[in-house]
Amino acid sequence: MEEIITILPERIRDELKQLSINQWADLQEIRIRVGRPIELLFSQHVTFLHDVLPSIEESQFVLNQLADYSIYRLEDELREGYITIAGGHRIGLAGKVNTERGAVKAIRHIRSFNIRIAREQIGVANDLMASMYHHRYVNTLLIGPPQTGKTTLIRDIARIISEGTDSLPSQKVAVIDERSEIAGSINGVPQHTLGMRTDVMDACPKAEGMMMMIRSMSPDVLIVDEIGSEEDVKALMEAVYAGVTVISTVHGDSYEYVRHRPSLHPLFQHQVFSRFVVLGGWDKTGFKRTVLNEFGERIPLKTRCIPHEMDRSSTPTVRYNVGRF
Repeated sequence: MEEIITILPERIRDELKQLSINQWADLQEIRIRVGRPIELLFSQHVTFLHDVLPSIEESQFVLNQLADYSIYRLEDELREGYITIAGGHRIGLAGKVNTERGAVKAIRHIRSFNIRIAREQIGVANDLMASMYHHRYVNTLLIGPPQTGKTTLIRDIARIISEGTDSLPSQKVAVIDERSEIAGSINGVPQHTLGMRTDVMDACPKAEGMMMMIRSMSPDVLIVDEIGSEEDVKALMEAVYAGVTVISTVHGDSYEYVRHRPSLHPLFQHQVFSRFVVLGGWDKTGFKRTVLNEFGERIPLKTRCIPHEMDRSSTPTVRYNVGRF
């Protein structure tokens, strides 16, 4: 957590250093608001540090640390409303918005910071992989509300597909990381472990990025976070028609909720996805996962996959240039 500690003012730094190792391990967000107690969001509860009310000067200190005392270096990030730092941690910003011709130009007078702590959980997707593979990886959509581990899960899925396992072949993976959350790239270099055969298009709009990666990197599997717009859906369907497996996430409380979103209707109309993984609810092992087939019917987690016959040899993985329509 040294990357986070170093950007904070001394008073806040000293308070956070009093957290135990277990608390640090469970901490998900640090929310700093000028003149109000610091909010710490853990996996199952929230607490406030009432003894420290950040000042305007301290908020400026944080911003200067992020910008290395050159605010102009962050113009693009300020326009987007977040900054990614070393370690893949993402810091959301809120303040006064400056607009130009109806579009956001920048955020000024930043008075709120949301430090979202990025943690790799290697192996968190292990139990899902066999259910996502039937002779080849199938198009899969991860569904869940915010803070249910969708990005953490899809990051590990990328790693496993890229590296391969004893029963699953290694394949070329392309990640479209519009909000720099999956890879947490700094200057184009991923801060998280995504596997040897993974290429990342960072800070690129999803629709454009999917087409760019298909043309330039010839991936077997395309991974994209948080689809939702009609442009995203159109590009995703183009990718499927090109014979590329697509694995994505979407915000939603349930399969039914997502199925009825107008912008996503074409994906269900054409049964683009063969698997849905619904995240939500909490037990002692983490967020619960329910796997559904293309009809929205629940299926049990598989313990072993059905490989392509050629996967058992040293022959390169066979790709099918047929969409699921």
